[in-house]
Amino acid sequence: MSSSPQNPPANPPMRAAVVPVTPLQQNCTLLWCTETKKGAFVDPGGDLEKLRAAAKHHDVTIEKILVTHGHIDHCGAAGEFAKELGVPIEGPHEGDRFWIARLEDDGRKYGVRGTPFEPDRWLVNGDRVTVGNLVLDVYHCPGHTPGHVVFHHAPSKFATVGDVLFQGSIGRTDFPMGNHQDLLDAIVTRLWPLGGETVFVPGHGPLSNFAHERRTNPYVADSVLAQA
Repeated sequence: MSSSPQNPPANPPMRAAVVPVTPLQQNCTLLWCTETKKGAFVDPGGDLEKLRAAAKHHDVTIEKILVTHGHIDHCGAAGEFAKELGVPIEGPHEGDRFWIARLEDDGRKYGVRGTPFEPDRWLVNGDRVTVGNLVLDVYHCPGHTPGHVVFHHAPSKFATVGDVLFQGSIGRTDFPMGNHQDLLDAIVTRLWPLGGETVFVPGHGPLSNFAHERRTNPYVADSVLAQA
């Protein structure tokens, strides 16, 4: 039987589970290839026992860690977890080397354990990363941090956007090396073209889609930007 929007395929190529971690309730995403059951954690900021349990629950073999940006709640435990699992870290863009270098200091500040690390692969706009048989496109979206990246799986109309965009809000730009205009430009020129039906996991809070944000987001709705 052929599939349709009313009759989605029983076994989509990708599945994802969101696991909030750290006292900052950061959305760590476990995503995996349904064909191979190989997966990746995006932004394992902490609470590794929760993440181990999630991988076991979904019977997923973790083959890499992906990082959107260098803030403590998103990657404080990435280095430790990668070493434990024996897997590589891919991301973020090298512009966030500054943030990754200070993870230990920031961890003390926020009460979250942080360990500096060197990714096995820094990413740039236009790169691709694989998870099992899945291929995700990488978009460099600076502004919240200079090295922030977004991961997009086009066939699933799904993206993990870190702290670039939230339901009803956008990322803070008052941290060191933040830039408000860069963030707006990244959202408009790199996220909106991915299509309104694209569902995204933000770094915190509930999921949304780009069409909803273009209609209602008080910072980047089309009507708001048209008046800027």
